[in-house]
Amino acid sequence: MTHHAWQARTDEKASPEEIGAIDRWWRATNYLSVGQIYLLDNPLLREPLHRDHVKPRLVGHWGTTPGLNFLYAHLNRMIKARQQPTMYIIGPGHGGPGLVASSFLDGTYTETYPDISYDEAGVKRLFKQFSFPGGIPSHVAPETPGSIHEGGELGYALSHAYGAAFDNPDLLVAAIVGDGEAETGPLATSWHSNKFINPASDGVVLPILHLNGYKIANPTVLARIGEDELDALMRGYGHKPHVFEAGFDDESHESTHARFAAILDDVMDEIAGIKAQAAEDPNMERPMWPMIVFRTPKGWTCPDSIDGQQTEGSWRSHQVPLSNARDTDAHLSTLEGWLQSYGPDELFDDAGAPLPATSEIAPEGELRMSARPESNGGLVLRDLIMPDFRDFAVDVPNPGAGPAEATKQLGLFLKAIIEKNPDNFRIFAPDELASNRLQSVLEVTDKVWNARREDDDGAHTASSGRVVEMLSEHQCQGWLEGYTLTGRHGLFTSYEAFIHIVDSMFNQHAKWLKTSRELPWRRPIGSLNYLLSSHVWRQDHNGFSHQDPGFIDHVVNKKAEVVRVYLPADANTLLSTYDHCLRSRDYVNVVIAGKQPQAQWLTMDQAIDHCTRGLGIWEFASNVPLGEEPDVVMAAAGDVPTIEILAAIDIIRQELPELKVRMINVVDLMRLQPEEEHPHGMTDRAFDQLFTTTKPVIFNYHGYPWLIHRLTYRRNGHSNLHVRGYKEEGTTTTPFDMAMLNDIDRYHLVMDVIDRVPGLGTRAASLRQDLFDRRLAARRYAREHGADLPEVANWTWPDADEESKRAMAAADSTGGDND
Repeated sequence: MTHHAWQARTDEKASPEEIGAIDRWWRATNYLSVGQIYLLDNPLLREPLHRDHVKPRLVGHWGTTPGLNFLYAHLNRMIKARQQPTMYIIGPGHGGPGLVASSFLDGTYTETYPDISYDEAGVKRLFKQFSFPGGIPSHVAPETPGSIHEGGELGYALSHAYGAAFDNPDLLVAAIVGDGEAETGPLATSWHSNKFINPASDGVVLPILHLNGYKIANPTVLARIGEDELDALMRGYGHKPHVFEAGFDDESHESTHARFAAILDDVMDEIAGIKAQAAEDPNMERPMWPMIVFRTPKGWTCPDSIDGQQTEGSWRSHQVPLSNARDTDAHLSTLEGWLQSYGPDELFDDAGAPLPATSEIAPEGELRMSARPESNGGLVLRDLIMPDFRDFAVDVPNPGAGPAEATKQLGLFLKAIIEKNPDNFRIFAPDELASNRLQSVLEVTDKVWNARREDDDGAHTASSGRVVEMLSEHQCQGWLEGYTLTGRHGLFTSYEAFIHIVDSMFNQHAKWLKTSRELPWRRPIGSLNYLLSSHVWRQDHNGFSHQDPGFIDHVVNKKAEVVRVYLPADANTLLSTYDHCLRSRDYVNVVIAGKQPQAQWLTMDQAIDHCTRGLGIWEFASNVPLGEEPDVVMAAAGDVPTIEILAAIDIIRQELPELKVRMINVVDLMRLQPEEEHPHGMTDRAFDQLFTTTKPVIFNYHGYPWLIHRLTYRRNGHSNLHVRGYKEEGTTTTPFDMAMLNDIDRYHLVMDVIDRVPGLGTRAASLRQDLFDRRLAARRYAREHGADLPEVANWTWPDADEESKRAMAAADSTGGDND
């Protein structure tokens, strides 16, 4: 069905019939919301309310819900009148009963869950399931049709809304910002998202600041500042505020509805005017987008007081105002009167179904906010048109070729993706696109920027573009979540240490994906892809504050079917890995890769095979005769740990040539887990064949070493596993000194081999002492010269071609441009 967006309203004001329909919807959704919180039986009060009709555990939140229901009703009328595609995103954390009630009333809920039928039995099931064992959560969750925004955590309504609006030029996203939510850092920052919206090619976000005065137990900041101050704040953010206040006097509901309908019409006419201007002039100056300040009592329409204490308009209405409705006659009677105040007999027929007049204000089909295809993003998902990543391969005639910058090669691949997908793919970065070496994409796209531009900004800021950069990890994460949840593709690149800023947002998205995968009606969406560079081992410019690989540990706490962690060792493995990630669905993919010039190890064909396996033996670095066991296994995960393992093997070949060494590289960290723990996990038999059950294993790892032990603790021979990794030692120093501070350096790795291979300690005692002394010499050199020893900085694999050896020697391997 084709809908015509951004139509101006032809009637001067809402008709009395429309006002009546709005009020019936509002009363019905309020009734259904209260019923969900309280009732286990007798859902339509067809008999006097009894204590056994009330749930034994009263869980839920009423305070914000009536305001959300009011707004939903009015948006219904606007959508129906203008045929305007609209999504509804709520920031108030626990408005769940209202959104469930609205999707039930417009028919979407029953279409999605047929057992929640349009009769008394269906209403009873609707009520019972809410915040009930085996039922649905109290907040807006994946189970709620029309939702893309988990209401359990505050701060992300606007960033999700703008992510949904990017590249959706006909879509209005009504984003309800709770006044408690408005106090969070991410939400306060997300008001600036309007500087990244193009009026011609993007949709429109309509922020509605819902001021009801209180959080759980305290007043809210924005509800308690003066009107002039609030107006100045919103205008300072770039919005034109329209102020509405209701519920604080004896004004009739009809008059209240009429006033808000008029404001909403004015707002929509302003938006239609902006869109019309943008159609004529796509490069128009950024407009002052309208927003609504919506001020109502908390708990609007609940009993004015309970037990002699103010309830409506008070923090006491935040959760369950009548907490003893099952236990005291007074509360039970008050609950019955509250429910009856909505007039259920006027709203539902004898069978228990909503009367046609109750839901007549709802739009039809996909225009229902609960049925918007974008809110079930897989319905509108288009596969990316992918270039062949092999075309961007680094030539590796021999192991150790190079040097090359892995993320720079990825940037060339992403450039081609953008060319082929001009409206379906975006890159989000907190001012780190160029720093992370992805700037090649700017040859085919701009960085979107709709604030003032100056000549010295460079040639790549424009009113539209595929790159969105703002120095806020929260916004980058939120925008990408909104973008992928509504059926598009993208990636978020950040410095490894600072991705921790979005730990909690990652948690919520991973939980959303986990739950969505269990709902057959939720279609798979594009994965949320991270590229973390400027990582822990090459932070010689910024130092200790920028050295933290712990995001991996955080990620692997989530359900195995959702998370993936990749540590490609060179450019070709990075290209193969990212091609896979961008084609995947319903995952969070974390890819960690360095950006500095480094040696390259695998041809593209070898890299593809290696990435397909996820880990494997690198034969060029192994010297175990066919049919024999190694004396030691040396494994690595991560680019710098791989270099140090290979350099250690080079020393062993020179100093201990009789030692049989098997070298294993791990690119897919999840392969280390048993197959019953993760879909990518290995069988014990396969793991034992690679790592052996009796031989020492020296594992050089990118992150905190205990994670490898955690992933492998059930494996045979785990007691033989010795892991080196980051142990919270760092400073502003050279790359090799950084490795030595954490004992992942080549000299220490050979010492580990000497200490752990039976019988080697005595024979290699002099070598061990020499390695210890070489570490001291390397540290002294770094302290004296500010650079690493040439024998370290210019080291190449012995089999590297001569041209690569000269190039590595010429490369500035001590550079640490991480800003």
